[in-house]
Amino acid sequence: MKLNFINETEEDVKEYKKIIRSVLNTKNVLEIVPGGSKDQFFNIIFVSLEEIHRINREYRGIDRATDVISFALFDDPSEIVEGAENELGDVFICIDKAKEQANEYGHSVEREIGFLATHGYLHLRGYDHMTPEDEKIMFALQEQILAKANLKRGE
Repeated sequence: MKLNFINETEEDVKEYKKIIRSVLNTKNVLEIVPGGSKDQFFNIIFVSLEEIHRINREYRGIDRATDVISFALFDDPSEIVEGAENELGDVFICIDKAKEQANEYGHSVEREIGFLATHGYLHLRGYDHMTPEDEKIMFALQEQILAKANLKRGE
């Protein structure tokens, strides 16, 4: 799996990129999440609080900042165009929100960034948490991926 990073903030994201690469290690993720491919790729875009607020308002109709937003390139397999079958989409992560939540939850910013990247990746792969059953599946996958990277809750 290939990750493309785009930094639209003033932050130095070198450490965050390392963490995300470690968490979304292709071998580990493909062992846990069925149906993936080492040829898949997606973008992780680091954005400001103001930008994630704008995106959330514009695309989701929710007028507040959030931590992560994912946009799958293809929601329906029948939409996939030839040559783009391995492109999953974009994951926008707000570093300020990640720092705030890490403090609130009592764990490291590294764990929170890893969680947000994993959460976004699973959304790109079609997982959701709209029903209790779907949430149980998605959250179990998240915890398995984070545990493989030694990023457990409270650390």
